[in-house]
Parts: sequence; C-alpha cells; structure tokens
Amino acid sequence: MAKKKYEFKPDPAGSGTLSKLYLTHKQQRSLLKWLLYSLVCLVILVIQDVVLSGLDVFGATTDLVSGTILLICLLQGPENGGVFALICSMFYLFSGSAPGAYSIVFLTVYGILAAIFRQAFLRKSFGSMILCAAGALLLYELSVFAMGLFLGYTIGSRIGSFLITWLLTLIVMPVLYPILSSIGKIGGETWKE
Repeated sequence: MAKKKYEFKPDPAGSGTLSKLYLTHKQQRSLLKWLLYSLVCLVILVIQDVVLSGLDVFGATTDLVSGTILLICLLQGPENGGVFALICSMFYLFSGSAPGAYSIVFLTVYGILAAIFRQAFLRKSFGSMILCAAGALLLYELSVFAMGLFLGYTIGSRIGSFLITWLLTLIVMPVLYPILSSIGKIGGETWKE
C-alpha cells in the first residue's frame, strides 16, 4: 500500500499582507483623487498661514482653507464631500489655524447643505458651484463671528472684517475651481446629471 501524505503545508515565506492587497484601476484612480484633494488642502493651508496671514485689508485676510473645503464638498456631492469636509476640517482644527472646534461642525454641515441644495435645484456648472460655495462660506463666516461674539473673542463692530474676509475668499474661489474640478474628474464623476 502506498503511504498517504497528510502534511501541513506552510505559507510561502516573504508574502506579507501588502502582497494580498489588490486595488482595481478605478480604486487606484479614486485613491489618487482623494490624495490630490488632501494635498491641495495642505498646500492651501500652508499658503494661508505663511503667505496670506500677513495680508491685511481693513483688518481682514482670506480664509482659503474653508473655501477649498466647501468647494470640494460641492464638487463631490453630499455623501463623499461631506465625509471629506469632516475629515479635512478636523485636520484644519488640529493644525491650529481653525478658529475653534465649532468650525468642524460648521464646515461639514454647511458643505453638505450647499451640496444638497445645488443637486436639488441647480445644474452643475461653474456659476452654480461658486454661488453655492459663496452662500455656504457666508453662512460659515457669520457663524464663526456669532460664536466669537458669544464666547467673547470679538466685538460686534468687527462684523465688517468678517464680511471682507468672505469677499476676499470669494475673489480667489474662481481660481481654485478649475484646479479642484480637474482633480475631481480623475476617479470618474460621482453624480451624473
């Protein structure tokens, strides 16, 4: 009789968990898109804190990070954009540049609401994106002002500087839109209209 071999065969040496990780081409492109969005937000944060923090127009400066987060949220829709706005606004807070922890809630909620409004009532175009981003940014700036007033960090007569901050950021948003829009097309459109 032939002897049967019932031996345990060990796993081949050198195969780690990363060798089993397989991403499809679409997943790779989607990952690239989100990494590029994160990199743009990081670069905007550095530009805002290093270069533009010295810019002073009637006691105000730009708030490009908030505008970028809101534009990305609008471009990617309420689901994906809302998650990105939440994560990115947390990093914004942890960087020390955000006005307070309440900015996480304001950026996420206003970004999602603006994206829902845009999808429900407006076509996807440059004008509708800038209009919705401008409205969400205005709500954000007024909410930050109200929280600063409530917490005693500012006084009521400084509302003009918050509105100038909104206006300066709104002037720069059309420059950011083509960059963010072209990055958003990398992994495929999330919303077909």
